[in-house]
Amino acid sequence: MSTVLVVEDSPTQQRMIAELLIKDGISVIVADNGLEALEQVKEQNPDLVVLDIVLPKMNGYEVCRQIKSNSETQNLAVLMCSAKKEEFDRYWGMKQGADAYIVKPFQPQELLVKVRQFLAKR
Repeated sequence: MSTVLVVEDSPTQQRMIAELLIKDGISVIVADNGLEALEQVKEQNPDLVVLDIVLPKMNGYEVCRQIKSNSETQNLAVLMCSAKKEEFDRYWGMKQGADAYIVKPFQPQELLVKVRQFLAKR
C-alpha cells in the first residue's frame, strides 16, 4: 500500500485531503507544520508528499527545497497544494523542486488523478 504524507496546517483541509486519499485505498500520515513534515519524511519514508506552502515553523517552499536537496529523499515526489494561485507562486514552487502544483480550492478528482500518477511511477 502506498503512503502519502499530507502537510497541511488547516485541520479541515488536512482531514478533507486525508479522507479523500484513504477512500482511494491510500495510507495517509499527516504533519501540521514544516519541521514536522521533514521529521515524518525521515521516519516514515512516504511515497509522496502533498505539501501546503503557508505553514508554521517552516514554509512549504523550504520543506520542498530540503527534501529535494537531500540525496536520500531527492526522488520523493512533492505535490504542492496551495491557495497561492499567482503564476509566480507556481513558478517558485516548481523552482524549489516540486513535481506538480495544484491550486486550492481544487476538485477532489484533480488531486486524486495527480496522486495516482505519482504513485504509479513508484
